[in-house]
Amino acid sequence: MKIKDVMNKSVITCSPDDSLGEVARLLRENNISGMPVVEEENIVGMVSEGDLLKLFYSPESSGELWLPSPLEIIEIPIRSIMRLEETKKALADMTQKPVRDIMEKNVHTISPEDTLEEASGRITRYRVNRLPVVENGKLVGIVARSDIIKGLSTSQE
Repeated sequence: MKIKDVMNKSVITCSPDDSLGEVARLLRENNISGMPVVEEENIVGMVSEGDLLKLFYSPESSGELWLPSPLEIIEIPIRSIMRLEETKKALADMTQKPVRDIMEKNVHTISPEDTLEEASGRITRYRVNRLPVVENGKLVGIVARSDIIKGLSTSQE
């Protein structure tokens, strides 16, 4: 079975200049976990929920248990209020950043004439969840892991 038989032809895309807040909204409203980033009809990147989640990861947090001293117990409420305000501001600033700041620029694509086996191999090898489908340099669809599984299950019937 070929990619063109299972791909989704209605591709939700964004621009590298779109804000992260806009991208998060598009992902949520369209119930998708990632999308191609397109500029002048060319795929310039991919952005996913994982890319957005990485913004919240802090390598400094070790996950170790912290027990406050008696004097720190008095300070905790004050620090918590200050951190809450800092977090709100950081989140507001983050949602205004452009997609180009976090998108994956090394995009793996596939042709509509390629097979499901080839797509499965690329998804596994490159550890991605979806592949933009490109024909003559133009985006014509997208194939996700679930599309491949559906295609494989229907070819067995």
